[in-house]
Amino acid sequence: AEIYVKEIKTILGNDIFGEDTETMPEVVGKLLLKKGYHLSVAESLTGGLIGHLITSVSGSSNYFDRGVVTYSNQAKIELLGVPKEIVNKYGPVSEKTARYMAEGVKKLAKSDIGIAVTGYAGPTAGPEAEVGTVFIGLATPTKIEVTEWHFNGDRSEIKMLAAMTALDKLRRYLIL
Repeated sequence: AEIYVKEIKTILGNDIFGEDTETMPEVVGKLLLKKGYHLSVAESLTGGLIGHLITSVSGSSNYFDRGVVTYSNQAKIELLGVPKEIVNKYGPVSEKTARYMAEGVKKLAKSDIGIAVTGYAGPTAGPEAEVGTVFIGLATPTKIEVTEWHFNGDRSEIKMLAAMTALDKLRRYLIL
């Protein structure tokens, strides 16, 4: 059986995040601990789900500082320092807003890494993006990167896909 595991790992590489019963939050937690990084998250459409997943792991207080749910535009502006002009011009679900959110939560928490998620889980959306559109921002010690995703499913499925994709984005950064 070990030969099959080795072959699968060779084929899939970094697409494998864990073995046996390891969960994504456990794997991310171990990597954050190993690097000595502290994480903060700013969540919009996921409504605290990422923070919930991270804190489901015992010992997460060693690497998780805080999570803020900035659901309204006003919260993004007031708590994270997203410029009002950015939200007005590009919308709350945009690359630029996600960038400011990730940078804002990292600064707010004085953490090594900030993750931000903004998007539309449905069934309604805004004028700037359709249901399932999600932007995930990752602010690391050296850069800020935002990726755009388009998920299908109902509201809870889109929220979970966004949360797990954000954690996977962080995992992939941490294994480099």
